[in-house]
Amino acid sequence: MNRCPITYELFGEKKYSERGLKLLNPTLKHLHDLELTQEELVRESNARAIKLSIQGVQPKLSARLNVTEQKFEIVDRNGTFIFKPQNNLYAELPENEDLTMRLAEKIGIEIPLHGMVYSKEGKLTYFIKRFDRYGKNKKLSVEDFAQLAGLTRDTKYDYSMEKLVAVIDWHCTFPALEKLKLFRITLFSYLTGNEDMHLKNFSLISREDKIELSPAYDLLNTTIAIANPQEEFALPLNGKKNNLTSNDLIKYWGKERLRLSEKSVSNTVEKIESSLNDWHELIGISFLSGAMKEKYTSLLKDRKKILFG
Repeated sequence: MNRCPITYELFGEKKYSERGLKLLNPTLKHLHDLELTQEELVRESNARAIKLSIQGVQPKLSARLNVTEQKFEIVDRNGTFIFKPQNNLYAELPENEDLTMRLAEKIGIEIPLHGMVYSKEGKLTYFIKRFDRYGKNKKLSVEDFAQLAGLTRDTKYDYSMEKLVAVIDWHCTFPALEKLKLFRITLFSYLTGNEDMHLKNFSLISREDKIELSPAYDLLNTTIAIANPQEEFALPLNGKKNNLTSNDLIKYWGKERLRLSEKSVSNTVEKIESSLNDWHELIGISFLSGAMKEKYTSLLKDRKKILFG
């Protein structure tokens, strides 16, 4: 039996489960492979990068779903999905990001629709649905924290975790709720080895007359993806990017800087701890190679011991 790269469920001999297709569109019965190979997708990404203004280590493309023709199309405008193909420099990034996003959902972090699809030669490409699009070419207002802090892509690391709090206090409708979300994402990023949560990976979204943290995106275990990881966090916390402790992350960050209640902190920690078995199960059935699964599990074990004892 095959495992669906959109839902992870075992279902039969087709490439995608019925439920996976319906998540993309309720009327979708089949989905053709992407019409480009991995190398062609990367070349398209490089050619369109200026038009799309989507930068970063991972090649990215804008796409939309053509339900009538049962396929995804690469576009320059009005795309409702972002595609991330395999990367020649870092192995298994689509599989890594897709898994990490699923782990986040298990502890109550809001994430957009995402999954993976097969390219022309059978390799997996990661997709995520744009959360700033709705209706027919309508947009929600979204600003990342670099914009809100008056910084740029080149200075996205020139900040600290503590300064994020002031941004939330200044802009969010209900700051206390957003600080709790930030606490959850911080612990999650530490546990899953995401050392690249810079300012452009946090955003605020305006919807239903409320300004709040956007759904999470770009969640990736960078520690297992790169050869020699040097840091644990992209932005310093308590003056450190490395050798973070439980005291730094829970007592100092959660209770002192975010000013969360003892109950909110303990509930968050308990929720994460209670989800760890589900995390290990997801890692086991993920599309990562066996070697990468071992690295992910080993890192998670080490970080869990530091954070929770």
